[in-house]
Amino acid sequence: MVRQRTNYYKFEDFELSSGNNIYLELSYQVFGLNINEGPVVVVNHSLTGNSNVSGNSGWWNKLVGPRMMIDTSKFCVICINIPGNIQEKESFNYENDWILNDVARLFIDLLKNLKIKKIHSIIGGSIGGGLAWEMGLIEPDYFENLIPIAADYKASDWLISNTYFQDLILKNSKNPVFDARVNAMISYRNPKSFDKEFNLELNDLKKRKVIDWLDYHGGKLNKNFSPESYIHMNNLLSSIGITKKSREDFKKLIEKTKSSIHLLGIDSDLLFPDFEIRKTYDLFSGYKKDIFYHQIKSDHGHDAFLIEFKKIESKLNYIFKI
Repeated sequence: MVRQRTNYYKFEDFELSSGNNIYLELSYQVFGLNINEGPVVVVNHSLTGNSNVSGNSGWWNKLVGPRMMIDTSKFCVICINIPGNIQEKESFNYENDWILNDVARLFIDLLKNLKIKKIHSIIGGSIGGGLAWEMGLIEPDYFENLIPIAADYKASDWLISNTYFQDLILKNSKNPVFDARVNAMISYRNPKSFDKEFNLELNDLKKRKVIDWLDYHGGKLNKNFSPESYIHMNNLLSSIGITKKSREDFKKLIEKTKSSIHLLGIDSDLLFPDFEIRKTYDLFSGYKKDIFYHQIKSDHGHDAFLIEFKKIESKLNYIFKI
């Protein structure tokens, strides 16, 4: 068994889709079994997350750990930091143009350089789910299971509109990261979630609890993210599927992939609406047999993939039974 240490891998000359060649040191963490001691699961983190997916402070430690859905006594779990995120902002050159497909190719190169011949599952929520889509379509034979949660194979007009508004805030606000995060938290949740959690209540200082909550999240991210990092991550989010030109292109890619595809939508999601995920299932299930659609019901909106652990486990647990 290995501990949750941070590892680094240097890429001396990686070519982005823009044509720029870059030097990059990629960081990642390994949990559970050593690499190639057992089946490998790759977990992709969310937009403001990082590679610390398990352990005491792990952001998904209710799903990844000993005797959890992704059991670290049976699997080797790898989580890689998206370049330019919270962990890597200090040494990252934000002047290069990135799309999510670049990140997908970089991650695949790392996994193959680690001598991993086959991946049991790749799973992630939100941008992590979009990244799972990108990686799965690049390497149709490499992943046994492709599991995007609260994510689609392409950025929708609605998602692009949200990231555009975020971009405007980050470039024009006097308090950019704080203000952008407050705006984002509203799209990550659902009116039902706010009503259930805050119910128009005041705190001890007679301040609305919902405003207090928004201020907390704005301030928390403001301590960790730079405007450049937040702009970069939002640009990646809006670029899901950008290298593919039409549904026919995606159809050809889906027909090639040998992965079982498990889609998980959230009925109250505002950012990646469940009807979009269901539409994807309806489109692709016409010519791929091993594609499955699951839905969890939650009042928490998009953020349910970081909250509703038991419901997620109830839908996906069978995939990790070995």
